[in-house]
Amino acid sequence: MFSPLPRGGLVTVVGGAGFIGRYVVEELAKAGFRVRAVSRHADSALLLKPLGDLGQIQVVTGNIRSDADMAAAFAGAVAGVNLVGILAESGNQRFAALQAEGAGRAARAAAAAGVQAYVQVSAIGADAASPIPYARSKGEGEQQVLGALPFATILRPSLVGGPEDDFFNRFAGMARVSPFLPAICGNSLFQPVYVRDVAEAVLAALQGVAARGRTYELGGPDVLSFTAILQLISDLSGLDRPVVPFSDFTSGLLAKLGDLLPMMPMNSDQLAMLKQGNICAAGMPGLRDLGITPTPLAAYLPEMMLRFRRGGRFAKPAAA
Repeated sequence: MFSPLPRGGLVTVVGGAGFIGRYVVEELAKAGFRVRAVSRHADSALLLKPLGDLGQIQVVTGNIRSDADMAAAFAGAVAGVNLVGILAESGNQRFAALQAEGAGRAARAAAAAGVQAYVQVSAIGADAASPIPYARSKGEGEQQVLGALPFATILRPSLVGGPEDDFFNRFAGMARVSPFLPAICGNSLFQPVYVRDVAEAVLAALQGVAARGRTYELGGPDVLSFTAILQLISDLSGLDRPVVPFSDFTSGLLAKLGDLLPMMPMNSDQLAMLKQGNICAAGMPGLRDLGITPTPLAAYLPEMMLRFRRGGRFAKPAAA
């Protein structure tokens, strides 16, 4: 029988210095938990310290590829969260090592420490049988986590948006220097979810006994095509770039370049995922089942795009 987590208990967050991690750490601290944020480079996680009271947030160095590091990270913890993930492989940062084997390693260390609750942040489209390495590693990671901790909660967010995201900001940055925005698989559908909603979902899953052992798909209230999203970015940034549809052949060439050049908008894996779309499956539990009202794009995207406007907040209003 599951019991609620003790207030003030220690929650370990692996990948706590990342985009989603900083919001998860903040939510946990606000809820009264002590937080141990684990990062490969602890110096990069020092920005988390002011998110809690004095001594409430501990920052430690740890690599998800190390058994010893994970054992130390979860020592004394009552709960755990794994947020480690990459969108593209580079150097020794490989999908299988981080998102499959690493996820399993963290979960096994958490199980050995006797945690009472655990959240694995995965992704929509995760499937251990997928031919796409990214999606396959996410699915294998889920399997390994549930093998070690059958009561773990799996959260699969759609495209996560927020001030530091690597999607809206990337294409708005592209609009600054490019005469157009490329609509690659322009009809593919997305269901962007606000980063703070994802963080609240992590907290709700840890605190809610009913969430244990369940899988949730997290999406916002807006379902938009890739073309529509690019048009929004163009309009809200005030850069007014035309959105140009790309053929499958041209998209494939662009993705091949992305395999070699990190500054390109996407690589082959991301193109394959884009073709599948990124919306929540019908009938899957989601944010509302965790007690969270999904935040619409209109509540955060216009504010995010202000910095890309010529003149920023001091830009002159358009003539009537």
